[in-house]
Amino acid sequence: MENTFFSIVIATYNRNDLLARAVQSLLAQKEKDWEAIIVDDGSSDETYFYCINLCKSDTRFSYIYKQNEGPAYARESGIKLSKGRYVTFLDSDDEYEPDHLILRKRILIENPFIDFLYGGFRVIGSNFVPDLYNPNKMISIDQCVVGGTFFIRRTLIEKLGGIPKIEYGEDTRLYQLVKSKGLIVKKVDFPTYIYHREHLESRTKSYGAKQKETG
Repeated sequence: MENTFFSIVIATYNRNDLLARAVQSLLAQKEKDWEAIIVDDGSSDETYFYCINLCKSDTRFSYIYKQNEGPAYARESGIKLSKGRYVTFLDSDDEYEPDHLILRKRILIENPFIDFLYGGFRVIGSNFVPDLYNPNKMISIDQCVVGGTFFIRRTLIEKLGGIPKIEYGEDTRLYQLVKSKGLIVKKVDFPTYIYHREHLESRTKSYGAKQKETG
């Protein structure tokens, strides 16, 4: 959608039941100026039928089905189709609080020089993850960057070369890349991104295990 403020990229793989929860949290946003691109990374469940019906009922949604390559490639596919001023993400097993987008929009409008906004999440489940640089060491998620909270100017993602294509730690790598380029970065503390980590092994074992890293 042209002239849209936010493009939300939702990468998913065999999470139809959880995807519906994520979508409902997006539909409940107080901020309505957004488009959502759902990238189905080769699901074999009912995701296709759910997404087709969703797109018919709300034109802000679009749907892509692609061969399974992993979440970084799925996000990249969504970014390429995005048209919003800022790109952000919603993992298909996570949720937004109703004021998630509107609070970020206020900051970005009041501070138009900001290139990259991040932070502000609430964890449900385990609060400890392996350190990116020392996997045998467990650290608090509070020391980490969580990619679902990223808001980045769309034109800058293209200039940076997109999402880092690595197996583990792409969120941290993107954050480090942004910092290394001297871009204007701001952290926010509104805990409006709901980061689900309960029943972690059974739900994410086959798709981008939710192990976030130090930033």
